[in-house]
Amino acid sequence: MVDKVKTGIKGFDKLVQGGIPKGKNILLSGTPGTGKTIFALQYVYNGATKYNEKGLFVSFEENAEGLRNQAIQFGWNLNELEKTGKLKLLEIPVKEIKETTARDIIRLVKEEGYKRVVIDSLSALAINTPTTYSKITDITEISIKRYMYGFINELKNLNEATILLISQTTGDQLSRDTVSEFICDGIILITYETMGGKYSRSLSIRKMREVKNDEDVHPLEIMNKGIVIHDLEEFTSA
Repeated sequence: MVDKVKTGIKGFDKLVQGGIPKGKNILLSGTPGTGKTIFALQYVYNGATKYNEKGLFVSFEENAEGLRNQAIQFGWNLNELEKTGKLKLLEIPVKEIKETTARDIIRLVKEEGYKRVVIDSLSALAINTPTTYSKITDITEISIKRYMYGFINELKNLNEATILLISQTTGDQLSRDTVSEFICDGIILITYETMGGKYSRSLSIRKMREVKNDEDVHPLEIMNKGIVIHDLEEFTSA
């Protein structure tokens, strides 16, 4: 039987037979403004408050104070969780990204016993790939893919931690680096479209290894207490 990690996000867990398979790397992808960071914050917040699981949120883009302010809009007090050690917001400026960054994160997770990890974002990593990794001075598409492949594969050593890796879609690709969608164990895609004059978000699960996932596209709403995933039939009949 596959051990599951419940996200606690209303309407989501039933789409993956009760939760994300424990210890897997999941790509959380979409265009800007779709709610990826909110989804990820809700994932670690629920882990700490509902399931007693310590969380680590690693950000290469937004500073910790910005994340705290974003969370407080939904009533999530990250400061309190940080004080009790149930959550850590780790800022890594892009200029400090290096060849050993994945290993440094792995060491921290193992030392502190974090069960839920968020990497925000793979897009920032792809843009700021360390040149030392490929031993060249010019960043090429091949060197980016090599770095991303190595980074994600190293994170797979964290068998006890379930990881969300945030990325932006690019054209028909599910990630900016165009390789992480093949390496990750699952893909959650959030889209943002205009329908009938109103903006709407939707969520679909493109793959989820070890479980039979729902393959439909489901409406997603960002509400006052966080993200809610609606059943398609209920939403259209409302």
